[in-house]
Amino acid sequence: MAFIASQYAWYNNTVYPSEFYGPTGPEASQSQAFTFLVRDQRLGASVSSAQGPTGLGKYLMRSPSGEIILGGETQRFWDLRAPWIEPLRGPNGLDLNKIKNDIQPWQERRAAEYMTHAPLGSLNSVGGVATEINSVNYVSPRSWLTTSHFFLGFAFYIGHLWHAGRARAAAAGFEKGINRENEPVLTLRPID
Repeated sequence: MAFIASQYAWYNNTVYPSEFYGPTGPEASQSQAFTFLVRDQRLGASVSSAQGPTGLGKYLMRSPSGEIILGGETQRFWDLRAPWIEPLRGPNGLDLNKIKNDIQPWQERRAAEYMTHAPLGSLNSVGGVATEINSVNYVSPRSWLTTSHFFLGFAFYIGHLWHAGRARAAAAGFEKGINRENEPVLTLRPID
């Protein structure tokens, strides 16, 4: 159960909302792409047609299902559903008209916060990649929750193996330990 809980804590932003636990890895990646899209759009870049160094869309591209998604490295998280980017979606993914005209300040702030507080990041990180070696590490509550549940699950698993081995040894008749027939406490007088 704890192994499952650790995966839910890491990837799920509905049961474990990002406002309380910090962003998920996919959210941090998407927010980085979104933040750069907003910045470069303000500087005059054509976000709908710009290409990155690989020839794919730098800011926007098509997903495997044909939806318009945020481009760049964040394409692996193309199916992310986050509350801060959902208002910009249309029937075919991200709506170009909404991206050009309807981005709200709260969406920009949320994306900037999530970009710099990735679950595997530090105070000086962008999208989970540390940008300064000697920086103060930032560990999000999501990271603590996930790690604690994972190690709790691991301890339960090892305990399960331990007790299963003891039960098999007892059933086979070669259990080692204290001989309960000659235990000293059995010869003591009752307390009362």
